[in-house]
Amino acid sequence: MYTIGAMSKATGVKVPTIRYYEEIGLLDEPGRNAGNQRRFDQAGMDALGFIKHARDLGFSLDDIRALMGLDGQLGDDCAEADQIARSQLENVRERIAKLEQLARELERISHLCDGGNGGCCKVLTALADHSQCAGDHG
Repeated sequence: MYTIGAMSKATGVKVPTIRYYEEIGLLDEPGRNAGNQRRFDQAGMDALGFIKHARDLGFSLDDIRALMGLDGQLGDDCAEADQIARSQLENVRERIAKLEQLARELERISHLCDGGNGGCCKVLTALADHSQCAGDHG
């Protein structure tokens, strides 16, 4: 049996986050000892590890809930898990493309600067006037 502190230490998930996962039903409510302290079993530890890994990969809590509801058998559950994972991959690729676009624009803006050698700061001017941007990134 694990205390909430031991679960936190083992997984790197903060105690308030573990409590939140309980509150929203992502983690089953653990048993309690005579002192009314939470005591998680191995299944709770495994579930928290699954949640942590899925969150590290950027899955939403709703997607994690759906994935946790699958039994892992081939067939419909496997197809649904695959669809959720592919959707997350597409979301990640979209974010990467957006970040690459932002990096290009920031690089362009940073090259406007002449190092502060008089006149007005071109970086601040570019940030103040969105029409000076090379593309839409808002």
